[in-house]
Amino acid sequence: MKIRIIAVGKLKNSPLLDLCDEYVKRMKWSVTVKEIDAPKGSTSAQEAPLILKALGASSFVIALDERGETYTSPDFAQKISKWGQAAPGNEITFLIGGADGFDNAVREKAKFLMSFGKQTWPHMLVRVMLLEQVYRAQQIIAGHPYHRV
Repeated sequence: MKIRIIAVGKLKNSPLLDLCDEYVKRMKWSVTVKEIDAPKGSTSAQEAPLILKALGASSFVIALDERGETYTSPDFAQKISKWGQAAPGNEITFLIGGADGFDNAVREKAKFLMSFGKQTWPHMLVRVMLLEQVYRAQQIIAGHPYHRV
């Protein structure tokens, strides 16, 4: 499986970057993170063309959005497995917007909207949360005891 993450914002040297790097290193799946360097204070409408350009032609797109569905970790593992099977080239692309979320043009490109709950999370922290959950899904699918019920 191939996982792409397209995220608005540059994650500079920080504990969050260290965590992201750690989860990427642990992955058996191919995982890449593409950072969109949007101007500071840009709106979701200004970020939309940059995100859409980074998407490319073929991928199964999941947007992390407050309007999306929430899952338990085992349910997410089942979903990611199904999404990977349905995706061209087994490639899933997750989108993480900026502080204002997504413009409708980006939301419409997504095959699915997913949320990490009703609370608001900083978009840089969401990157770590997503990588951890993708790693956890990989481990659940492999039958590894990383995830404990």
